[in-house]
Amino acid sequence: MKKNYAITMVAALMLLSGVFMSFKAASTDEPAKTEFTSLTVVESIIPSGIGRSRIIQALEGRDYTEYTKVMSEDDNGRNKSKRGDIRVKNYEETKLLNLYNMGGIRFQNIAANDAVLKSRVNAMLAEGWEIISINSAVEAYAGKDDTDGIFLTRYYFKRAKK
Repeated sequence: MKKNYAITMVAALMLLSGVFMSFKAASTDEPAKTEFTSLTVVESIIPSGIGRSRIIQALEGRDYTEYTKVMSEDDNGRNKSKRGDIRVKNYEETKLLNLYNMGGIRFQNIAANDAVLKSRVNAMLAEGWEIISINSAVEAYAGKDDTDGIFLTRYYFKRAKK
């Protein structure tokens, strides 16, 4: 009986030490092994071709903590981060064609945008990036005689840090 108790205790201690070691490994200040990036595609749906359509990618980073304010019951004042400090001036802008022209929807423009976007995404895949999420949205007033709006699509990527 004492022998079974000792074996059980040793097994339990080994199991617990493995659990504690896994928590310790997860909580160390190791640098991140994965990096993330995104592309944003903005496609204008303004008639007559007067809108602007682009693929945008930031070429510099920002530390979100510099622009974050924790709100509380005691301190609920506004976030005083300056827009000019947040703004990124180094970014890549790839021109796309607008979805409309004077005659209405321009399917050749849609196909051209698909070809340019496919080229950009394939280049990123060749650089070791992996698509992890694609999110899209439409912004438009949609009221009477609404003629303005955009399609916005964000592509999120990850890869092992080099």
